[in-house]
Amino acid sequence: MASVDTTTLIRRSAAWVARVTWIVVAVFGGAALQGAVDGRSDAVRWTTGVGGWAPWGAVMFALAIPSVRSLTIARVLAPLALPVTIGAVLGGAEAIEVAALAIPASIALFAIFSADVGRQFVQASSYGDEERLPLRFPVAAGTAAIVTWALWAPSIVFGPLLLAAKSYVVGGVLSVIGVAGLGLLIPRWHRFSRRWLVLVPAGLVVHDPVVLADTLMVRSDQLGGMRLAPVDTEAADLTGPASGYAIEVQALETVTTVFAFTPQDPGGKAIHMTGFLISPSRPGEALATAAARGIRLL
Repeated sequence: MASVDTTTLIRRSAAWVARVTWIVVAVFGGAALQGAVDGRSDAVRWTTGVGGWAPWGAVMFALAIPSVRSLTIARVLAPLALPVTIGAVLGGAEAIEVAALAIPASIALFAIFSADVGRQFVQASSYGDEERLPLRFPVAAGTAAIVTWALWAPSIVFGPLLLAAKSYVVGGVLSVIGVAGLGLLIPRWHRFSRRWLVLVPAGLVVHDPVVLADTLMVRSDQLGGMRLAPVDTEAADLTGPASGYAIEVQALETVTTVFAFTPQDPGGKAIHMTGFLISPSRPGEALATAAARGIRLL
């Protein structure tokens, strides 16, 4: 019982680290923004103030109320502190002011993207007697998400500032890109927060809208067991693929799933398998939780 309590305490501590350091970002990091716009027009200063407080408040609200949606909000908006820090440097903020913004923001980001925060926020949206265990990002899809975010973030940060500074053409284009990204990209990024291995009394579920076209359900009477996947496994890879250790789930009979739709396979690709791989962000915890629910470990 003590080990479970300790694990829960560590998981919750990561969320509190994120909350406290995000407050520090506002308390001390605001000086960097003020220093960067000192002497600028009223429009630029007002835009900086509103543009700084709005995403900060959205992230603070998301961190205060754990859920799958708030996890996405925090992971999309909190990293905007990075282009904001760059903007503060370019705007002439003093080094100590930039450090007061960059250091707590970096700590907050490390906590927000940790597996422990992901686990707590995903579990907070669970229903009934189920354990949701987040899955690691597929390398290709995760890289694409990072690249698109890196292209979008400067637009939403600097577009409004350029408009306030009367650079209407460039500012207008960037602002349109930034606002369009809110509607088009965030739903795609939200799918990464909705990737889980779910352990339920009736068996297990793989809920992965990035890799699979539909949820995969394996009943308890179909489960042969679980193990840390060996190098020479022939189980079907449902990880994406993702890096790191994978867990192999073995079935006592053939189960069927369909890979997500792609331009090459617009109707999806169905596969029939008696074993498959998944990639929980904490493989050891996933196996321990499965064993506690009566699933045999191989």
